[in-house]
Amino acid sequence: MNGVPPILDKSTQLAQRLARHPALQERIESILTIMESNSDDLKRADEAERQIIETLRQLGHDALSGWAQQHEAAAADQGRQSGLASYGSKKLYWHSTYGQIEVNERLFRQGSCLQRPFSASAAVRCRGVSAPLQRVVTDFGADHPFRQVSEKLQEHYGISLPPETIRQTTERHGRLMLEDTVLETTRPERPGKACVLVEMDGGMVPIVTSAPEAADRRKGKTLNWQELKLCIARELGSAPRFYGGTFNGGTEQAGQHLHHCACLAGFGRATDIHGVGDGAVWIADQIEHCFGSQGAYLVDFYHLSEYLAEAAASCSSDTDAWLEQRQAELKANRSAKVLEALLPHLEAPATADAQAPVRKAYRYLNNRREQVDYAGAIRQGRPIGSGEIESAHRFVVQARLKKPGAWWAAENVDPMLALRVTRLNGGWNEYWQNFSACKAA
Repeated sequence: MNGVPPILDKSTQLAQRLARHPALQERIESILTIMESNSDDLKRADEAERQIIETLRQLGHDALSGWAQQHEAAAADQGRQSGLASYGSKKLYWHSTYGQIEVNERLFRQGSCLQRPFSASAAVRCRGVSAPLQRVVTDFGADHPFRQVSEKLQEHYGISLPPETIRQTTERHGRLMLEDTVLETTRPERPGKACVLVEMDGGMVPIVTSAPEAADRRKGKTLNWQELKLCIARELGSAPRFYGGTFNGGTEQAGQHLHHCACLAGFGRATDIHGVGDGAVWIADQIEHCFGSQGAYLVDFYHLSEYLAEAAASCSSDTDAWLEQRQAELKANRSAKVLEALLPHLEAPATADAQAPVRKAYRYLNNRREQVDYAGAIRQGRPIGSGEIESAHRFVVQARLKKPGAWWAAENVDPMLALRVTRLNGGWNEYWQNFSACKAA
């Protein structure tokens, strides 16, 4: 095209290409109309944005539908050229971030085997969900009830997706994230950070079970509460936190998650591990097992204070002053003085524990004399309370697994926990990059 300016040549080519795709041309003209409009309806930015969003959504649907039709035709031609026998056609559809995409797929036979060239080359299956939409669904499903996710998809993407499909997609990726998790169970050979704070605690989640002999699994269900073990670690003086936990695993596996979190936070051969917990024996045992002489465990000061607060009324008429004095003694590492103050007020042996707050406080402290070095922790600027793990239970576990009316099958708890932990630990983008790469391979 001698004498035709390059820009004009490209414009002509673009116009010719758009003319072959009337639906796309119409959408693009609609966007241009919105941009150039001087009507009163489009003088406000919000209304212009709403109309452009909807037009772009329709443009994306038309473009993806056009891509599917073109590639289906190419796959069918290749099938015929390969000598495959034609076997009719069938409607194929899948869910995408632009809505449902449909194409009439030509089928072939090779001997006794049915061949679907387009499905194979495009890596789609009927009623499937595209990888980009799976990410959106899983992101929502990790935080919200599946029925609400269906409503949010309709509101924000104009997509209609059944709650059951959302549940299956979300839990599937939770299982994949769980399978991808490789716990670091040996200490890294590096100096490490000076001090890493670790905390661990159990919390209850609602679990539903069905009677195995029931013909209808929807009937005969029983709801009960079972413990999920959650842990957290961070470098002392640093904000980033790392989370882990297990429901179906026991205390040993919970300890492995705690060790892994500590490694993420900077645990090494010269690191002091400062553990704080509510006094549960299994927590102290796991800190000792995982970190040995590098680990020190402190009973939560405020948890111990609750025992003393319950005993105060039986020990003094001025309960506030009595409790403040006991707390001051604890912070000065004078636990023996606290035990001396409790001893004269111990209830009779025949009194049940439920009515014996002094005995419970005395026993709790006396059994943990080696775990109350509050003076040492305060001197080194280390926490004496386990508020971080208690807060973590609220936003990691309870915010999703303990929503009103929620209940879970036992096998789905760890996958849902894996979703939330993976995102908090910064592995979310890497997981989806790997998933997309594996699907494309």
